[in-house]
Amino acid sequence: MSLPTTYKLAELFCGPGGLATGALLSNIEINGTIHTIQPAWANDIDEDTCKTYAANIKHAQLSEVGSSVVCGDVTKITSFRKIKFDALAFGFPCNDFSAVGETKGFEGKYGPLYTHGVRAIDSQNPYWFLAENVGGLRNANEGKAFETILHDMEHCGKHGYFLTAHLYRFEEYGVPQARHRIIIVGIRNDLGVRYKVPAPITSELKKQTSCKKAIETPPISPDASNNERTKQSKTVEDRLMCIPPGENAWFLDKVLALSDADLTKTMLRIDTFKQHFPSAKTSESIRRIIKDIRLNVKSARMSQIYKRLNPSKPSYTITGSGGGGTHVYHWSDPRALTNRERARLQTFDDSFIFIGNKESVRKQIGMAVPPQGAKHIFKAILMTLAGIKYKTVKANLYETGLKPIELTAILNDKEE
Repeated sequence: MSLPTTYKLAELFCGPGGLATGALLSNIEINGTIHTIQPAWANDIDEDTCKTYAANIKHAQLSEVGSSVVCGDVTKITSFRKIKFDALAFGFPCNDFSAVGETKGFEGKYGPLYTHGVRAIDSQNPYWFLAENVGGLRNANEGKAFETILHDMEHCGKHGYFLTAHLYRFEEYGVPQARHRIIIVGIRNDLGVRYKVPAPITSELKKQTSCKKAIETPPISPDASNNERTKQSKTVEDRLMCIPPGENAWFLDKVLALSDADLTKTMLRIDTFKQHFPSAKTSESIRRIIKDIRLNVKSARMSQIYKRLNPSKPSYTITGSGGGGTHVYHWSDPRALTNRERARLQTFDDSFIFIGNKESVRKQIGMAVPPQGAKHIFKAILMTLAGIKYKTVKANLYETGLKPIELTAILNDKEE
């Protein structure tokens, strides 16, 4: 069977364009022929998100969403038959599978939405598809949700699909962020080829891109878009200056439990504390400061609450949900990151413009797939279909013909 050199990609739950940008970056050349993936059609329910996608991927006017970017509820799309595509990507909503939430799985509002990806595949029998979700998908509904999703994807379309499911650690693929996501790649069975997981390029921590390097090199232009700072209250600024890089708000509770000597020793090792409170030299004065600015919370102690970045490591996971205290905090300045800094940790180029107010943009960035991570997967798909060998590793979750692999330890690891 002769395969195309350019695949027309449709997307459901497209987000601002992380997957699409990765697809556009994935071109490969074989014997003088360029093999590409071109975004052809996309859908999302959020208006600002659709405008961002249209502006950056389809190069439409900023206020415009054209016929190739459809803004609306996917459940209202009655048929996909009129849409021309031969490849599909869908990062179906993770709200009901994520650990940051109630983890309702199929019993939630969002859990069953993957079926619309299956419906799109049934309508067009694309050569391949890519589905993305959080690591918690594997454990939802006692593992039954994942098994059902694999079964439905494996048997959809006219020919069925060979599946490869893998938990990717994107920090191992050049992304300056510990972001762990399940990617399921399906290759149509009649094509006779099998996708293999591309080998990591930065599996060792010392080779991974630090958040400091990603944010500071090159410096962000003063007139860069989406770079407005969030004004912090004095209490929040004081609190952040008491927290060392890599630690969160609960560090302060641990310090208060120390003896006077150990408390003083610990706090006077923190450069930001010494700079911000130069007169605090005794255990009594230090305890008073900490007690005034600590959070008095006994439940829901999420690890990301007022967590400061460790400048020598990749960032912890950038999220799109959560209220105050979850916005990702600079390692030395007493502030949350700007949206442009967050976008850099998600590997969006500074030229990528996000549409909407500050909170809308924060959500879009946090929900996106890092383009640089997606690029490696799309390149591997193109090479697979072109019969080109590349370095691979064994799938750590599932391959067609095998039982889902039990790797609880991997799926319970922390994205820090």
